Amino acid sequence: MTLSLAPVLSLGLAALVVAALPSVALAQTPTTQPSGDTPFNSMAIARDEADACRVPKPPADLAETAYLRNGYRAILRILIAEEALASESCTCLLDQFTWEQALTALPRFQTSDNPRLPFKVLDLYAQADALEAQVVEACAE
Repeated sequence: MTLSLAPVLSLGLAALVVAALPSVALAQTPTTQPSGDTPFNSMAIARDEADACRVPKPPADLAETAYLRNGYRAILRILIAEEALASESCTCLLDQFTWEQALTALPRFQTSDNPRLPFKVLDLYAQADALEAQVVEACAE
C-alpha cells in the first residue's frame, strides 16, 4: 500500500490560504480618501495638481440633458480662458466663475433656436481647447 502526501499537502495549503484571506482583506481596506498611503487595490484616484483647476462636471440639475450640461461646461471653460488671457493671469480663475455665468452667456454661443440643441458642443470644445492652449502658451513665456 502506497500513501501519497500530495492530497494532504494540497488540503493543508488550501486551509492556510482560506485562513489568511480575512486578515489580508482587513489590512487593505480601500478608502475613498485619496492619499499617498492609499493601497493599490483602492478605487480612489488622487487628483493631479493640473486637475485642480479643471472645470468639473456640471451638476445634474443644471440642465436636463448631458448634451446641454457639456455645452455649459465648455462655455465656462471659454469664459475662464478669455478672462485669463484678458487679465494676463496665470493663476487658476475657476473659483471666480459660477455655472450661472455659463447660463447667462448662452446667447453669445447660441447657434440655434432649438432649446434642446442651442449650440454645437463640439465647436465649443474646440474653441475652449484653443483658448486654453493660448493661456498655456502665454504662461509658458
